[in-house]
Amino acid sequence: MEDHSESKCENCIIRQLNSLKALNKEELKSISNSKVTRSVKKGESIFAEGEKLKGVFCVRNGVSKLSKMSDNGKDQIVKIATKGEVLGQRSVITQQKTNLSAIALSDMEVCYIPKNHLSDYISNNVEFTKAILLQIADELKFADNIIVNMAQKNVKQRIAETLIYLENNFGVDREGFITMTLTREDIANIVGTAKEACIRTLTAFKKEDWIVTEGKRIKIANKKALNRLVEGL
Repeated sequence: MEDHSESKCENCIIRQLNSLKALNKEELKSISNSKVTRSVKKGESIFAEGEKLKGVFCVRNGVSKLSKMSDNGKDQIVKIATKGEVLGQRSVITQQKTNLSAIALSDMEVCYIPKNHLSDYISNNVEFTKAILLQIADELKFADNIIVNMAQKNVKQRIAETLIYLENNFGVDREGFITMTLTREDIANIVGTAKEACIRTLTAFKKEDWIVTEGKRIKIANKKALNRLVEGL
């Protein structure tokens, strides 16, 4: 059973991972009194592209994918969002419809915070405003890197880089497999290629003994080789 004290924003360690850390105790208490904690099952939508949000979602547990539908109907995954991230913040601040959709990749727990709190604190708390700007700047930098990768790296390099990213950020289980399990289609949508090309590349990596696969699970067997590929060596 959840400790009630830990469910309060002012006592939640998750806020240290995002812009909410800039709020004072009274402001956090105010948010805590109005927020709603929601459970989201794997595969369920947190919000859809083009939706007008009335609040933001702070991720307490679990992982989601942020993606955008292209003109040809292909789902491009822009980011994997994890514990501590605030989803929908940019849309709420600009009062525009969401540019991305958010789908749970695992069972999740999120805290829904009504947008009026963000608006009030942006106007009255300079440190909070600065924290949000820094977070948005980081997101723009991340997006810039994606654009450069798409333009300068081939599919094999992008897939290798994605596998390394997943291992570095989510770790491995007792058998050495990457904890974050994605479908081949999800991996393809992250790197911007067809599912078939993704499968062929992973098969080639397996033949080189760079990875081991078991169903959807992937284990990196030769990280040095993958890094050399990413670096173009």
